[in-house]
Amino acid sequence: MHAIRSIVHPTDFSEASAEAFAHALRIALAARCTLSILHVAEAAGSGEWDSFPQVRQTLAHWGLMHGTEPPAEITRKFGVHIVKVALKPQEPIDGIAQFLARHAADLIVLATEARQGVARWLQGSIAEGLARQVPAPSLFVPAKARGFVDPRRGTVRLHHVLIPVDHHPKPAHAIGTIMRFAHQLAGMNAEARLFHVGKTPPLVERHDEPHRPLPVSLRRGDPVDVIVEEASDWPADLIGMATAGHHGFLDALRGSTTERVIRQAPCPVLAVPAGR
Repeated sequence: MHAIRSIVHPTDFSEASAEAFAHALRIALAARCTLSILHVAEAAGSGEWDSFPQVRQTLAHWGLMHGTEPPAEITRKFGVHIVKVALKPQEPIDGIAQFLARHAADLIVLATEARQGVARWLQGSIAEGLARQVPAPSLFVPAKARGFVDPRRGTVRLHHVLIPVDHHPKPAHAIGTIMRFAHQLAGMNAEARLFHVGKTPPLVERHDEPHRPLPVSLRRGDPVDVIVEEASDWPADLIGMATAGHHGFLDALRGSTTERVIRQAPCPVLAVPAGR
């Protein structure tokens, strides 16, 4: 992830998606980019425009503009281009994948909540299919956990970034992507904590000082349990992790285990595909 030029936020108009929408909009303001709000209708007539999140009202609630100002003022004032897209009834995963095949995204922002909202799209093999079809970094926002964007005021609290690392793929690229994201939103106050589940930590070189590797702490136990425990105890504002590789403990973070991480995480999770 270099500069964020385009964000896609799928929504089902549920309460779970409202928290993710606040994150997507706040990130778009920081990046001054295009935000596509995407709804995949489940039946004819279920994609009414009035149901889409109200961007101007949200910005007015955050004290950034008046709710009566025309939509063009959003682009003029903030450099953000808002696109609302209602797709025909179909399987949500298919609709998202087809949209992204035509419109490249630098970031996808998804809501997660057990048995509700977008989370129901991420069960079993669907999660793996999404990972294969959508090569962009994805931010998963739990509806009932602490987010790093306050939906009432639009303020950002992103100080602690927890990053589990492994030997494969090499973690430096993913760490750079995750921390650029955090610094764009929170400035240089964002702090990273790296850890590895196993006996020997990977060597993580600093970009500016390769002779001084970054400190990586060691943990033992089930990878998912360790991540959730570390995120709760610190506490983390964001969990960032690579989601590819065929060796090492991060391989466990796929399929049904990915669902466990996302659903148990006490904060948003930024998943970065290898090579992004």
